[in-house]
Amino acid sequence: MTKKLPVLVANNFHPETIAILDDLFTTHHVWKLPPDDQRKLIKQLNGNCEAIATASWMLDDVVYQLQSLKMISCFGVGVDAIDFDRTRSRNIRVSNTPDVLNDAVADLAMALVLATTRNLINADSFVRGRQWLSGPLPFGMGLAGKTLGIVGCGRIGEEIAKRALTFGLEIAYHNRKPKDLPYAYHSSISDLAKASDILLCMLPGGEATRNVINAEILKDLGPEGIFLNVGRGTSVDEAALVAALEQKHIYGAGLDVYANEPNVPEPLLAMDNVVLLPHIGSATVDTRRSMGKLVVDNLQAYFAGSPLLTEVG
Repeated sequence: MTKKLPVLVANNFHPETIAILDDLFTTHHVWKLPPDDQRKLIKQLNGNCEAIATASWMLDDVVYQLQSLKMISCFGVGVDAIDFDRTRSRNIRVSNTPDVLNDAVADLAMALVLATTRNLINADSFVRGRQWLSGPLPFGMGLAGKTLGIVGCGRIGEEIAKRALTFGLEIAYHNRKPKDLPYAYHSSISDLAKASDILLCMLPGGEATRNVINAEILKDLGPEGIFLNVGRGTSVDEAALVAALEQKHIYGAGLDVYANEPNVPEPLLAMDNVVLLPHIGSATVDTRRSMGKLVVDNLQAYFAGSPLLTEVG
């Protein structure tokens, strides 16, 4: 029988994928251990274990104590949890799971567009609470002719734009550089916000994007504007967002991500002009399975000496 190769599983990112890893490799679930035992395990594995499987959005620093580490296979697209200064200096290869989740995230973004503009969550409560018996629900906002501004129009942003066009929305976007796209490009987020009725943040996490959606950007969006975030919560100054909603500098918001998940700022929970989702952009059964398959396939490619399918960094 061929000996299974060792893989360190850093966190409990997707049970179904971890079960497959357990079957294919000799896995060590470091997240189940207290800190002292984690360090002992890594010391024991040093020189023998070369690969880690992890969530892309969290990775404990303790894993970098594995001096024989050569490969990190991430479950997720945004890899803001990876210390690329360390990986580059030590020639550690990193992979993620792009593209397979584009459709799911784009679908959810459009769901937030509809939920916020047409007041769908409150409409459901309106019927359940028998308020309809006393009169109609206040009117929502139509989409045709409005402008959806996408901050960070990457592959997922392009899928969102395709969907948005079918609802009669105009598309505008901001990236560091313009792309070959048939949409209005704005060189600053501020200019994009001023031109948008709905501003959608699709930015990755990390220090480069921290709090770039601030009080001034939200003020630029205006009192009839809606702010959506399906990127990373750290890109938004949440205190400024709360203030903008309270002071009616913007009309409403729809959020799938937060700066300190699963914690959500308390004031947002009481606002009926805000739709709050629990970071479910890619949370469909088939999408998560496809992401897990890429995690496994990248590990197998590494061990086989083949090119990684989705190397990043």
